[in-house]
Amino acid sequence: MDYMARHGAKRALPGELVPGTVSVITARMNYWPEAADSFANLADKTRAYLSRYALGRDYHKLLRARLQTLAKSIESESGPGLGPFAHRVYTDSAPVLEVDLAARSGLGWRGKHTLLLSREAGSTFFLGEIYTNLPLPPDPPVSDHCGSCRACITACPTGAITAPYRLDARRCISYLTIELKGSIPLELRPLIGNRIYGCDDCQLFCPWNRDAPQAREHDFAVRHGLDSALLTELFAWNETQFRERMAGSAIHRIGFVRWLRNIAVGLGNAPTTAAVVAALEAHRDNDSPLVREHVLWALAQHGA
Repeated sequence: MDYMARHGAKRALPGELVPGTVSVITARMNYWPEAADSFANLADKTRAYLSRYALGRDYHKLLRARLQTLAKSIESESGPGLGPFAHRVYTDSAPVLEVDLAARSGLGWRGKHTLLLSREAGSTFFLGEIYTNLPLPPDPPVSDHCGSCRACITACPTGAITAPYRLDARRCISYLTIELKGSIPLELRPLIGNRIYGCDDCQLFCPWNRDAPQAREHDFAVRHGLDSALLTELFAWNETQFRERMAGSAIHRIGFVRWLRNIAVGLGNAPTTAAVVAALEAHRDNDSPLVREHVLWALAQHGA
């Protein structure tokens, strides 16, 4: 992900990103919705699996608004003795080392899957930050509680967690289905299974997520039955339907072409049925070379 390297030291030095910053306030918000059973969904290869954080509305605007409300509250309480209050809010929207900052401020520790982990909330939450010029007392970090557990490393379908706390993004299904703009590598397509947008396996198998709380935010509730939709149903959407149904969703940003690319891979890994082959045949002559390439690969998996 070249955009990380482009920002250089700004990622590690808050004062470079926002001049005058002396403190960073970190926050988290649970996102796991009440949804169809994830393990059952993954086991049924006729259905699409989408990362549970993306089943509802996009979190960026909501979390930023909440952080701005918090900032205003802090400003009203800061008092004249601290001087003028300046701040800037972020949530997965700038070169910010979110997990590192959250770990340093005591919200949790970095798990072996590289996500932040909390004893109370597992890892199924969004992170956000307020960069400010207020000289606030720092909270101490918490200790690591992963111990000898390797559940996330073992569970990764593509072996993207190459060692504890080390992730090869080029093999990560979340990267392949969301960030990658071109062709998904041939050797990784069978390993993706029916995961068409992101992947939760490292979190699903993490012991700290067994009792992780569900989201209380209505905006994160499942939309359009995406928690258990059939691959063939989603592949039948036209571009207008995709745009209308994914409006306000994090999924919208990958665009219709990559949406079809991902579903084609899922269909290539699905059981061979007349419905699956017919769905793929309908896109054999798709206008997009990227979609056609993945459709032809998928048809070949079914001997068609």
